[in-house]
Amino acid sequence: MRKANGFTLIELVVTVAIIGILAAGAMPLAELGAQRAKESELRIALRQIRNELDAYRAASVAQRIERKVGASGYPPDLATLVNGVPDAADPSGRRIYFLRRIPRDPFYTDPTVPADKTWGKRSYASPPGAPREGADVFDVYSLSERTGLNGIPYREW
Repeated sequence: MRKANGFTLIELVVTVAIIGILAAGAMPLAELGAQRAKESELRIALRQIRNELDAYRAASVAQRIERKVGASGYPPDLATLVNGVPDAADPSGRRIYFLRRIPRDPFYTDPTVPADKTWGKRSYASPPGAPREGADVFDVYSLSERTGLNGIPYREW
């Protein structure tokens, strides 16, 4: 009698079932990895913008940026960080630049919106618990309604 070569139908079904179970387990891990990557990108973008807001304020306090009486010393908008401001300490009129570009909020879903519109902005005069826009930009926050893997909403990062 001759031996049959190949797989039986049961062996093939069991193999496909095992592969399906492994794939079903890998999908949530892939989604988790993508969310972690976006969270890391959000953390970096917030740190970068906040550092440059503070650098603008420091330049204002050091009188390198012309400031109106009663102004907070923070930039009027995020675009000012990219467009630069005249250096008051340099008679040649060179500009001080703080950012090359404004990073986007990675959780903002519409790619057609300009990067500076993807962030919520808090003015110096607004309270921390109820941020609102005003005459300057003191802080930025994510407009996402989602919650991070750490249990804290992205708006509060």
